[in-house]
Amino acid sequence: MELTNLQHVSLLAMVFLPIATALLAAFAQPVGREGLSRWIALAGSILTLLISLRFVPGIVHDPGAFTASVNIPWIENLNISLLLGLDGLSGSLVILTNLLVLLSILGSWTAIQKRQKEFYFFLLLLQSGILGTFLALDLVVFYIFWELMLVPLYFLIGIFGSGRRVYATMKFFLYTMAGSVLMLLGILTLYFQSRPFWNGQGTFDVLQLTEITARLPSTVQMAVFAAFMLAFAIKVPLFPLHTWLPDAHTEAPTAGSVILAGVLLKTGVYGMMRFCIPMFPAMAVQAAPLMMTLAVVAIIYGALTAFAQTDMKRLVAYSSVSHMGFIVLGIFAFQQQAVTGAALQMLNHGISTGGLFLCVGYLYERRHTREMGEFGGLAHNLKIYAVLTGLMVLSSVGLPGLNGFVGEFLILLGSYKVWWLWAVAAATGVILAACYLLRMMQLTFFGALDKDANKSLNDLNLREAFTLAALLLFAFWIGLYPIPFTRALDPASATIVRAVETPETTMTARLSAPAAR
Repeated sequence: MELTNLQHVSLLAMVFLPIATALLAAFAQPVGREGLSRWIALAGSILTLLISLRFVPGIVHDPGAFTASVNIPWIENLNISLLLGLDGLSGSLVILTNLLVLLSILGSWTAIQKRQKEFYFFLLLLQSGILGTFLALDLVVFYIFWELMLVPLYFLIGIFGSGRRVYATMKFFLYTMAGSVLMLLGILTLYFQSRPFWNGQGTFDVLQLTEITARLPSTVQMAVFAAFMLAFAIKVPLFPLHTWLPDAHTEAPTAGSVILAGVLLKTGVYGMMRFCIPMFPAMAVQAAPLMMTLAVVAIIYGALTAFAQTDMKRLVAYSSVSHMGFIVLGIFAFQQQAVTGAALQMLNHGISTGGLFLCVGYLYERRHTREMGEFGGLAHNLKIYAVLTGLMVLSSVGLPGLNGFVGEFLILLGSYKVWWLWAVAAATGVILAACYLLRMMQLTFFGALDKDANKSLNDLNLREAFTLAALLLFAFWIGLYPIPFTRALDPASATIVRAVETPETTMTARLSAPAAR
């Protein structure tokens, strides 16, 4: 597809418009007009979403190509460029990001009453960091955007979070910073190791590095792969590196939880798909049995721990650990169906879990507690809220006809082809998800409305209902007609499968060995 100047400008505008909007919201607000910043943020988020929709034709018609790209030389003596590219995988995640940011702003409309300009400044800065992370094809640029995500979320939780926000913020910062340092060392190693192949200069271009990494010494490949994989596994987060996530979710404001669960966790999985596996397929194959085992442990552990929670937000947080385990399982099965299902499940999880965090946030705004024991019988007076929350729960459970079913079915189908025991063990996570989520529904919405504080609660208003209805629209669309989404994600999945099925890796034989024994 021929690239036009308008495409270049649109891609750059989409990435950097949130930063411009953040600055405008923070510094263009007159004294006494505290609410102006949220209107500026809303307008900017709508415009950013509209710009991203411009790339939909390219995603639909040629999802395997970078149908929009930018390559602007930056630090030429180090061969660093502002290299951005959008294909079916990154484009789908970009649109999801922009949608969730818009809905998060609407969902926070009345929840954030103080320091609004700071709140929207950090939220929009976070959006720009996530967009750049999904689009960067230069490792230095990728690392800058990767770190840019860390700073605003640190302040969103630390300033606008609840009780133990300082503890949660420091834990999140230390975990992710540790992974980031390892990634930086890996990036520098690749640069210096690539010098003999690029006239002694070296390169940070991901596509160029993918062509030469197989010729590097195996010890270098293993070390760099481990550095990248650890950084991405922390961000996912994969068991046993997950302990920062429940605290961050529980203490974060609603918008922070929506963005954290909806898209920020996906940057870790995206890094595995875009960088780790294509650049180091042989190392990925060797690591696959371990990664699939850890993924299954995460699925079961996250589900069992979620069942033990009494705090609704903490329950949803542990459900994220379980659902992200499904995604990692699908990727490292290295089967076309499973990898496509994992990519689709990234979108599904953003829709379902993002919606659940909105549901919990709306109830907390009214009642100022998230303890399920403080509720009961809410369906009697919060009818709209009960229906929309119930549908969002069914979406997360994986009910046929809703989005979660399609992704999980493809993952389990592909994983079964590799080793049936992994698939059977993972399937228990689906059953457990129904147990803990339906239990949450039962304790919150059904039974007698016997607590006085709950009798006067107001149902969702139009703004709040719209945010949930918008997500449910995509949940039903993917559940009933997933072909446009799987077609957009198939080329990225095929690239991963081809990379690991070269004669050097002998993927199928290696992962099928347990079944033969």
